[in-house]
Amino acid sequence: MQGLHLTADLYGCQCPKALLVDANKLAALCRESVAAAELTLVDEKFFTFPEYQGQPGGVTGAVLLAESHLAVHTWPERSGVTLDVYVCNFSTDNSAKAEKLLDDLIIAFKPSQQGTNRILRGSDDPETQSGELLLEWLNEDSAYGFRAARRIETVRTPYQTLEVFDTPQWGRLFRLDGCYMTSERDEFFYHEAITHPVAIAHPAPTSALVIGGGDGGSSEELLKHPSMRRVVMAELDAEVVRVARQHLGKVHRGVFDDPRLHIEIGDGWALVERMAQANQAGGNERFDLIVLDLTDPGTPAHRLYTADFFRLLRGVMRPGAAVALHIGSPVFKPELVTHLLRELASVFPVVRPLGLYVPLYGAFWGLCVASDSLDPLAIGPQVVEERLRARGIDDLRYYNGDVHPALFALPNFFRELLPTAEATAATADAGAAFSSLRTASQG
Repeated sequence: MQGLHLTADLYGCQCPKALLVDANKLAALCRESVAAAELTLVDEKFFTFPEYQGQPGGVTGAVLLAESHLAVHTWPERSGVTLDVYVCNFSTDNSAKAEKLLDDLIIAFKPSQQGTNRILRGSDDPETQSGELLLEWLNEDSAYGFRAARRIETVRTPYQTLEVFDTPQWGRLFRLDGCYMTSERDEFFYHEAITHPVAIAHPAPTSALVIGGGDGGSSEELLKHPSMRRVVMAELDAEVVRVARQHLGKVHRGVFDDPRLHIEIGDGWALVERMAQANQAGGNERFDLIVLDLTDPGTPAHRLYTADFFRLLRGVMRPGAAVALHIGSPVFKPELVTHLLRELASVFPVVRPLGLYVPLYGAFWGLCVASDSLDPLAIGPQVVEERLRARGIDDLRYYNGDVHPALFALPNFFRELLPTAEATAATADAGAAFSSLRTASQG
């Protein structure tokens, strides 16, 4: 059943009126268009509806093709037409023929407005879903996707749906609730950018808290720093860790077997709250680095993107500590980026947005480093290179000394999203935070 399904809704058609009310003329047009597209007509049926309130009825027609079908319905009172073309691509690829058939019909009806949809149906192998096109929506108006060679595993947990695929472009690819999380061949873009700029800015990080990040990629990058004695990974969904262990070895590179990694399964907010309360009672569960490697704000992680949670994090941060997180795409969700920067600026005096193109995410992506005092822009390329050499970190594919300041060099469209002083002050008394934020965009 693998094939291409095309639909079109046509409005204000300026074709001869007979095409909308005469079944014979409409049928003749469909036969001619099918033949021109080199598709194979098997049978046809057209029906003209009776007049209604003095207006002529429309025509519904179906053309059976050896490759599948064409369906058409006219709405003369609206000068409208709906078209439906589906072709099977099992033995040969008929996609170009289907596209020509639809295009020829649209041209014949001469619509002043139209809407079309293109749907890929089925796969070469229903058991593995070979050839499946994996689409993700960037916003309500934009989507992109990659082809899967086969579906490896799908599991529904109490929190989300997990999927693992083999793909020609990215190797093993991991999705949560239809959103791309990571892949074998491009994971370094995101994982290096969310960890190393903040870790290198710290003179000698010894402990880190990763909230989310159940694929192990961020923890693996943090543990490349030899001073790091302990990383706590707080993952809500145990199945994410299980799936990563089983299928995503080239992402986590064995980090789950590193004795310095401690995994906490459960709610990240609750864990931080317990740690903060213990610290108030004299405990010492504090971290040099915190990485919020979370799903997007519209998921179960939404509470962890708020000023309330950022304030809670301060209770588990050592002096000089910093938080790193992703803030979404400034191209496709600019309002979200502005909102998150405002939330961060209401809590932390130092807020440094950064950005890079992440291939798997299909967009220029925003991240941020926030702190009471640690400033990643306080070090330049030479210091970055010196620290990388001193720490023996020589297996990075994206991050280096020259890239470090470049990540924080914001394009103008990104700068325009930084919150205004008034909006930041409305969230909290954060004039100093706003000043720091503006300086970051100009540094």
